[in-house]
Amino acid sequence: MSEVTAQNGDTVSVHYLGKFPGGKVFDTSMKSEAEKSGLFNPARDYKPLQVVLGKHQVISGFEEALVGMKVNETKEITLPPEKAYGRTGRHQMAGKTLQFKLLVTNIKKSA
Repeated sequence: MSEVTAQNGDTVSVHYLGKFPGGKVFDTSMKSEAEKSGLFNPARDYKPLQVVLGKHQVISGFEEALVGMKVNETKEITLPPEKAYGRTGRHQMAGKTLQFKLLVTNIKKSA
C-alpha cells in the first residue's frame, strides 16, 4: 500500500514555523520554537494547525506546499508576497517574503 499523500479535500494537521528571510520567527505552532524565539504566549494552545486543502483557509503558497506531502514529512518553503499576503494591501505581512518549515502530523482523507 502506498503512503497517503495530502490532496484537495483532505484535512491536514501541520506544525509550522514561520520566519522572515534572515531568520526572525513571526509565528509557530510549536511551543519549543515559540519559547526559543521569544514569542511564547501562555494563553495559546500550541498544537498543529488543521487545514482543509482546497478551501483557501491559509495563504495560497502554504496550501500548495501541503498538497502531496505525507505524514511526518517536513518541507521548507519560501513564499514570495504573491503566494503569501500579496504585494500590497492592509495586511501587516503584505509585501513580505515569508519562509515556512512545515511538518505534517496527520492526514484525514475526505469522505
